[in-house]
Amino acid sequence: MALWARQASRWCHLLKAACAAEFPGRLRGCSSTAQACHGFAPQALLSSPNDVLLWRLQAYRHVSVGSYSPPDSAKDGSFSSPKSNLPLPVKQEQAKPETLPDLNEKTLYEDWDDVPPSSALEEISEEEAVQIIAEPLLPLHSSTLRDYVDHSETLAKLVHLGVDLSQVEKRQKAGQLLLTLDFEKDIRKILLFLKDVGVEDNQLGPFLTKNPYILGEDLEALETRVAYLKSKKFGKAEIAQMVSRAPYLLLFSVERLDNRLGFFKNELGLSVKKTKDLVIRLPRLLTGKLEPVKENLQVCQIELGFQRNEIQQIVFKTPKILTASKKRLRQTFDYLHNIMGIPHHMLTRFPQVFNSKLLRIKERHMFLTFLGRAQYDPAQPSYISLDQLVSLPDEVFCIEIAKASIQDFEKFLKTL
Repeated sequence: MALWARQASRWCHLLKAACAAEFPGRLRGCSSTAQACHGFAPQALLSSPNDVLLWRLQAYRHVSVGSYSPPDSAKDGSFSSPKSNLPLPVKQEQAKPETLPDLNEKTLYEDWDDVPPSSALEEISEEEAVQIIAEPLLPLHSSTLRDYVDHSETLAKLVHLGVDLSQVEKRQKAGQLLLTLDFEKDIRKILLFLKDVGVEDNQLGPFLTKNPYILGEDLEALETRVAYLKSKKFGKAEIAQMVSRAPYLLLFSVERLDNRLGFFKNELGLSVKKTKDLVIRLPRLLTGKLEPVKENLQVCQIELGFQRNEIQQIVFKTPKILTASKKRLRQTFDYLHNIMGIPHHMLTRFPQVFNSKLLRIKERHMFLTFLGRAQYDPAQPSYISLDQLVSLPDEVFCIEIAKASIQDFEKFLKTL
């Protein structure tokens, strides 16, 4: 009996603690005249451990429904009812008693508000498994931007604009730059700026393919460079043409652009207007290296024997001669001057001949020589200009210049 009394006392103290923790407000407002709870069977009368567990759950659930306070007699250790075998009965409001469910049922947790979360090891059906969509993992290392397109909104939108990522990734650190940029925050403002400058919508993709680095430039710096070109009397259409044909132009600082314009003006002895016209026709003169330009000027003057004023005329008419291959210049001049006998002043009048393929010049000159019509002196009859020699299509050249058929020209070429 002593063991039973200690166990019953411990259980009652646990019930009191639980009730006090859950309903502190009701414990303070409970009436002192509430009746003692009924319906509990003493632990000693329960026949099995399962009955003991059910009785304890019923007792806890029954007590937690209403408001309770210990009876006055419990303070001095007495019991309020001689019929109760509980060591420490509690009092309950009986105004709205709750009907307890059968605790033997397996639906003990159905009235809980929170459903326990699903376990990661929970088995699922095949239909549920098919509906699961796994996102592709971002590659840690890759040699191509193509692997990142599905993960980067920026790259996807650039591809939609027409940017060729296979060409961009060949440029040093261009791929890393694009992966660090946000389209809405960093790129959109640059695109709007380029459109305002005059780059057409269908040219944005090719433009960014050639110069993706402009996307990392400061917008204010870009606007300053455009303002400088406007201050040098370049029109809006001219600036648009220059930027489109030389995509790297706006990467140059104002100081560098000013130095380039000054170099061509002073080195060639051109006026401001002619210097401006020169760079409009070939804007990559402002973005390319100056060493090849200096070397070609020396070749024209020292090796080819042109005078300074002749070089000015040649360069102004044919700016590409400044960036042409030195070997090609030498070979073309040697054939025109030493084989065909064209003097310097005639080459100065028509310098476009230096842009023609040397093989084309040779084939047509040899065909005219075969026909006896190779006459390049304007003072002689049947004069053939250099323009007629290299610029006309084969059929027109044969009929109007060589006075022969295209078939004769083709047969002659087979004999070479």
